[in-house]
Amino acid sequence: MTDNQDLIEIANKILTEQKIPLIDGKIYDKFKIKKNNSVSYIEFVYENDESIIQGFLGLADFFHTVVFKEKDKFFIINGKQIYVLESA
Repeated sequence: MTDNQDLIEIANKILTEQKIPLIDGKIYDKFKIKKNNSVSYIEFVYENDESIIQGFLGLADFFHTVVFKEKDKFFIINGKQIYVLESA
């Protein structure tokens, strides 16, 4: 498996376990995340360490928000902050 596949598989498993809503292409055809409207853009990089994914998804739980998935990246938007999780 590639890092991208691992990331997606592990993230989906944790999302399901923690019952965090996921918005992706299956739920909504077109959505656009505008990075230039954010005050801060914080990147989490997955390098075969599941704790990075757990920490990232913990933010969604903390903020009581949804997670957006676009291709092989996951996003959490909180006000003008954008958090992104991607593989190295």
